[in-house]
Amino acid sequence: MFATPDESFRRSPDEPAGCPLPGIVAAFTPRLAEFAFEPGFVAMVDQHTAMLRELLDAQGPELTPRPLDREELSDYALGFLDALTEIGWREPVGYDYAVHRLTAICWLVREQDLLRA
Repeated sequence: MFATPDESFRRSPDEPAGCPLPGIVAAFTPRLAEFAFEPGFVAMVDQHTAMLRELLDAQGPELTPRPLDREELSDYALGFLDALTEIGWREPVGYDYAVHRLTAICWLVREQDLLRA
């Protein structure tokens, strides 16, 4: 599991330099299994997902969701990981704001099939 945001986490040989999305998906996909028995976790990830969609302006006309832009989400994730590095964040056993946010990013990447894009 992911412990700290470092360069190995940010890079994938199949991705442009610095793309963090494959690393986030690899590290946080196991957290998605916890949805089955942690309703509070599901609710928090859902809220973070909604905040990310709003932040990245992923609403179309009449409030229908538009597909997320992979590059925009990747840029956001890089900035978020930089902030975590600055504060010396380490992944906890349970949940915190960063785990919720990174799991939401993972969920969005998988749901929007952004690794194939």
